[in-house]
Amino acid sequence: MDDKNLLRRSKTLVYRAVLLTLMLMLLAPPLYAVELIKVIEKVKPSIVGVGTFEQTRSPPINFLGTGFAVGDGRHVITNAHVVQAVLETDKKESFIVMVGQGKEGQAREAQRVAVDPEHDLALLKISGEPLPTLQLGDSDTIREGQTVAFTGFPIGMVLGLYPVTHRGMVSALTPVVLPGLSSKRLDEKMIKRLRDSAYTVFQLDATAYPGNSGSPLYDPETGTVYGIINMVFVKGTKETALSQPSGITYAIPGNYLRDLLSRQSDSGAN
Repeated sequence: MDDKNLLRRSKTLVYRAVLLTLMLMLLAPPLYAVELIKVIEKVKPSIVGVGTFEQTRSPPINFLGTGFAVGDGRHVITNAHVVQAVLETDKKESFIVMVGQGKEGQAREAQRVAVDPEHDLALLKISGEPLPTLQLGDSDTIREGQTVAFTGFPIGMVLGLYPVTHRGMVSALTPVVLPGLSSKRLDEKMIKRLRDSAYTVFQLDATAYPGNSGSPLYDPETGTVYGIINMVFVKGTKETALSQPSGITYAIPGNYLRDLLSRQSDSGAN
């Protein structure tokens, strides 16, 4: 084989190798997608449904929102508004969490052990074996433009216990009190709260639904929790949140979760 043919053949082999590499790169999932797959597998066992149970009603379980296991695995964080209901103790109604996957979920009794209404947080203690827990990170490190994910039950248990994961971006760090459309909508109570006790929350460019309340907001690469979903901007009635989602969601920074757990630990309460 002469030198020209050898050179031509070498170039052809190089071109084919480059083409094969490009095809493999296009067909292979991006690295971030591979990482998210692993993280979701790690996060899902910690996700629970939160509701109430009353034997004589139909159905006996009333779904209220999402929660996730922290600490020793026998405690669950959710929103205060998720468990604000007054239980009908005369009918032996109780709070429960639903654990497991699919239609074979298991209900466990739960008790409110601490509530932080200002930051819309509640801590529940659950019965049974400890659940896998999620780790809380320093939410002060979160910046606008950062990619995040959250996992929960956007439409409750309509199809069974199937946690759903959404990705999004931190689009703004904004005061917790949403301003009215005009100054006429700002009453004295709202102005006082803005002045005295407003704190910063995460506004997300992501679609959540009412059932997502209590879902952990976490780093899609590590699973570290930096917040908790607590509010969805709804255009019109609550029902339109499903048919016409706004794509704007809010989350409470995770450092308030850490503070609640720390206070509970310092108090020595179980």
